[in-house]
Parts: sequence; C-alpha cells; structure tokens
Amino acid sequence: MTVAVVGAGLAGLSAAWELIQAGAEVVVLDAGRQPGGMIVTERRDGFIVEGGPDGFLAAEPDIQELARALGIGGRLVDQVARGSTLWPGEGRPLEPLAEGKAAELLGIQANLNVGAQHAAPLQSAFRSFAAGMADIVDALVACLSSPPRLRTTQGITAVAPAPRGWRLSFNGSSSLDAEAVILAVPAWVAARLLAGLGVPAARSLDTVIYAPSVTVSLAYRADQVPGTLEGAGFVVASDSGAAVRACTYAWRKYPMRAPEGYALLRAFVGAVDGDPAAIAHAELAAILGINGAPLWSRAFHWPRGLPRYRHGHADRVAALRERLDGLAPLAMAGAGFDGAGVSACVKSGREAGRTILARLGRG
Repeated sequence: MTVAVVGAGLAGLSAAWELIQAGAEVVVLDAGRQPGGMIVTERRDGFIVEGGPDGFLAAEPDIQELARALGIGGRLVDQVARGSTLWPGEGRPLEPLAEGKAAELLGIQANLNVGAQHAAPLQSAFRSFAAGMADIVDALVACLSSPPRLRTTQGITAVAPAPRGWRLSFNGSSSLDAEAVILAVPAWVAARLLAGLGVPAARSLDTVIYAPSVTVSLAYRADQVPGTLEGAGFVVASDSGAAVRACTYAWRKYPMRAPEGYALLRAFVGAVDGDPAAIAHAELAAILGINGAPLWSRAFHWPRGLPRYRHGHADRVAALRERLDGLAPLAMAGAGFDGAGVSACVKSGREAGRTILARLGRG
C-alpha cells in the first residue's frame, strides 16, 4: 500500500522525503503544475529572482539540516548586507531601524510548531541558497523521480475511508487508495477535506487568514540606483499611503543575485488598481532616487499568501490532531498549521512523515 502526500509545497516534499528514507511507498499529489508551492525561483540574464520567500532565519536549523542530508549543504549562503530602514512618508528620508523591528512592523509571525522550542529571534540574520530557494525544491523533487512519485495537476476533491486506509478522489471519476495520507495543503483546503470526513473540529482551521500579496522584482543598471543605500532594504510606515509596503535590496542581501554592474530590487506591494510593477517603480524611484526606467520587471501575484493565525491557533491545531489519532493514519503539515517560515514547513513536513511511520508501525 501507498502513503499519499497531498500537496507538493516544501512541507509535502519534506514529508515525502522522510517517508522515502524509511522505505515507504510514496506518491505526492498536487493540483498545480509546478512543485514548490510559494517557492518560485526564476533565473534570468544572470539575475536570481524570487517570487516567494527568499531565505530563512539562520538560527533555525531544520531546513539547513535537510539541505545537508540532501547533499546540498554546500549551497547554503549567508546574508551579506544587514539591517533595515524605515520610510516614514513623502518628503522624509529613510530612518535606521533596530534589528528585528522591520519584521515586527510587517507582522511576521514566529514558528508555531506545537511543542517546539521557541522560534529563532526575528532579529537573526538570514540564509538562502546559492542559486535561489528553488535549490532545495529541486533536490527534493529529484528524490521523487525514480521511480516517478510526483503527480502534478492532480487535484483532490475528497478523502473517504477505505477498507485499508483511505480513498482519494480526483477531479473526474478516478481515485487512489492509500494506507495513510498526509494533507500538506493550505488550512482552508484541509478544513474542507476533513469536514467531509465528519470531523467538525476541522472548521476551526477557517480562522487562519491568508492575506493577498504581490512581489515585484525590478532590474536596473547599478548606476541608476544611489550607491549610498544602507542595509538590506526598508519598510514603509503603515500611514504613509504608499502601495509599496517594503523593499529588499536583493542584489545586496545575498551574493550573486545580479550580474556585476547591475542592481535588483524586490518590492512587496499591497492591493492596487493598475500595473503593480509600474506602481512599484514609480514609488521606489521617488523614495530611493532611482534614475530612469527598469531594464525589466517581474510581478508575482499571491491571492492567498502567508497565513495569519488568531489567538489560540496552536491549541486548536493540537486538539484537531488529537481527534485525527482516532482515524486511520492521517496527518497535517504546512504553513497553515505550524508556522509560515520555510524552515517551519520543513519541520512540520518531516514530523508528519514520522507520525505516519509510527502509526504504520515503521517508526
């Protein structure tokens, strides 16, 4: 029999890797065309462009331990430029910020793993991968390639009890029987699937709110951008009226993000009417003193971006997991449950894999 992992984001891929290491038969199913979830790295003309997360807190060990186990520990790179500034609003200069204050202003929430040690402090430095965050996704997908274990464009419509575990239904009339299931999907998807199993407590997952976001990367010649910029980027005061909420100096934050003689900015944009790339350029030009138009821009739209958790979230997730212990082997993993950072997703996925192995008597 097979263990089915629903979702090919970082949590699902990490869960599958954990299962494969123990010799389990695994199939990973994802409704999208590309694995990786919100991790999207594009390489263009010598630039490394991140559509989603561009790194992780250096003090968080889980993603780094997995990278070393995958044989790509040598691709880990440290943050170069440190520190952030604040743009208070029109007509005012950038102001220095204390370490960790930028994350606080942006509402970044810490790792919520139940029973885990306290999350790494948000003022910690960051790390990434030499060729972008897709490095670790590519390495995990390679582990699923022989025999083929990854099936994309395979959306799950329902999970139902079967004589030996679970039956997963797809769009259309096809189905798959599995001895165990890991739901590495957003909280609202898990809520729907589990409620269909007669688990009313799953509706508590609907309290997890996914806010929309847009990231815009803009490439410039280095001489278009002032050489006096300090730190790794800036955040924008909430009462400024600007569409840009924050900006990372991507070519300064990590090594080799842009070719020699070029600059790469990454803006985080709120809801706007019109072209977010054009709006981001206009605001960044005014704030930073950029001369001329960008060489090119790339916008990534996330209708449901990072999750935000209401008070008591960890307790609700723990109660739901206790309820799932009474069913055939089934586990949950991902940002909707245990924290939105990429290292938290790795930890959540691997723990879900170990939970399933224990339920199957293979832990």
